[in-house]
Amino acid sequence: MPIYKISEMEAKKSKVGPATGKSVAGELIKVGIVTYLEGEGPPPHFHPNEEQFVLVLDGKMRKILGDEETIVEKGDLIHIPRNTRHGVCAIEGPATFFAAKSPVGNGDMSQDYNKALDADQVIEKLGIQNLDPK
Repeated sequence: MPIYKISEMEAKKSKVGPATGKSVAGELIKVGIVTYLEGEGPPPHFHPNEEQFVLVLDGKMRKILGDEETIVEKGDLIHIPRNTRHGVCAIEGPATFFAAKSPVGNGDMSQDYNKALDADQVIEKLGIQNLDPK
């Protein structure tokens, strides 16, 4: 049975935003640890084929989920149903979260990413200052 030491996993830059993450895929689910620096977040998006859970491990983020805007912080668990527009922006410093997505697909955490039609308006609402995947 594999045991993964997060400290020994390779950190990779996201293909769709400025995040740095470490991820692994099983047979039916993929998981990752994602970090955004203050003012960073992904372009608002939705996943037509994936259900997602996010557990905030450290920091604070402004979050939009559907039409609801809120602040999430360490210890908050968020469920993101398929086809639900969402986005985050790290505030008051960096923010790190654990993400789990199913189905696994090809194992890439950004595989089922689809930019929201109103992404520009949501980016402004969230206060995202950096979208560059570098």
